[in-house]
Amino acid sequence: MTPPVTTAIVVSYYTGPRLKECLYALASDPAVTAIHIVDNGNPESMRRWLHGFADARQGVKLIDAGENIGFGAGVNLGAEGAADGHLLIINPDAVLKRGSVEAMAEAMAGAPAPCIIGGRIFDTHGIEARGPRRRRLTLWRALTSFAGWNTWTLEKTPAPEGAVPMDVVSGALMFTRAEDFRTLGGFDEEFFLHVEDVDICRRAHEAGGSVIYTPLAGALHYGATSEAPARRVARNKADNLILYFRKYASNPFERLIISALAPLLRFAITFRTPGQG
Repeated sequence: MTPPVTTAIVVSYYTGPRLKECLYALASDPAVTAIHIVDNGNPESMRRWLHGFADARQGVKLIDAGENIGFGAGVNLGAEGAADGHLLIINPDAVLKRGSVEAMAEAMAGAPAPCIIGGRIFDTHGIEARGPRRRRLTLWRALTSFAGWNTWTLEKTPAPEGAVPMDVVSGALMFTRAEDFRTLGGFDEEFFLHVEDVDICRRAHEAGGSVIYTPLAGALHYGATSEAPARRVARNKADNLILYFRKYASNPFERLIISALAPLLRFAITFRTPGQG
């Protein structure tokens, strides 16, 4: 039986040369049928290279977002017009491990829909990055984790040998059915950068679906290759965490607590991050 079409979606904003590694790996993977590249902003030299890359390959589509519309909105734009089948969402500074699409498709088989699959993300030393395996996000876990006591992410815990249910997987390497992505309404575009993956995993659970992590799929993630200032990225993360807690606050008292703690959370995230901007 012919496997379903898999469309990879890559959103780039001043990623740098690692973007080329990402795209070459996807283009050479026999399980990746199509690639949708969303250009949220890149130097003119990279834009020329992207046009050449897309023109030389069947199934590669370059989409000019016109401006930096954010990661979630970029993925949604890339998903528009994608063929029915699977979507592979991968960071522009990540290199897909061969066999990952097949491993994620196998992990998805028989799982309740809407279903989201995540894989192992590792650095250049082969060490698991922070974020591919996470518990459900609570205000307590956010405050303690960003204060230096990690109660949220699971990379320091023993890794599973096979596919396991997970509360949250990372948007840096995410796999889902195109139909499931549409059912969930895609990423919430209110989240400009960061936390959109936490949000969509929560919505998949609440819709009666499943979120699964498989260590048999993976990607090398260089990280911090974008030219966007680190402090600005950290502020986006802080603002989106606050947005997340306000979105899911169940009563006015919870919203009051979140408003009171928002400055502390913003400080903990922003000022523990080196860099200017």
